Amino acid sequence: QVQLVESGGGLVQPGGSLRLSCAASGSRFSIAAMAWYRQAPGKERERVAGITSGGTTNYADFVEGRFTIARDNAKNTVHLQMNSLKPEDTAGYYCNVALIDHGLGVSVSKWGQGTQVTVSS
Repeated sequence: QVQLVESGGGLVQPGGSLRLSCAASGSRFSIAAMAWYRQAPGKERERVAGITSGGTTNYADFVEGRFTIARDNAKNTVHLQMNSLKPEDTAGYYCNVALIDHGLGVSVSKWGQGTQVTVSS
């Protein structure tokens, strides 16, 4: 069973920075794509950024160059560095991992438990 553990959320002032991390643990799996999503109260979950197994990244338009997604394949970890944060970035942030479970022989999409980011003065 693969588990995802997120960390790094918190309260930050506008213009500040946070770094989110998501680590996958378990056995007999390999990770394909990794991504971050967010969901604000009363809104639908939206994709923030993604990174493929080869390191190709993509970002939502609203990121506007402020965020950087990166992965550490040796540690099965994905990070989201968020700079120049705005109040409208306030949301629960969730990592999503597309992986292959070699034990079951299936592809699985797993979600982290979420970490809250609040941008406020």
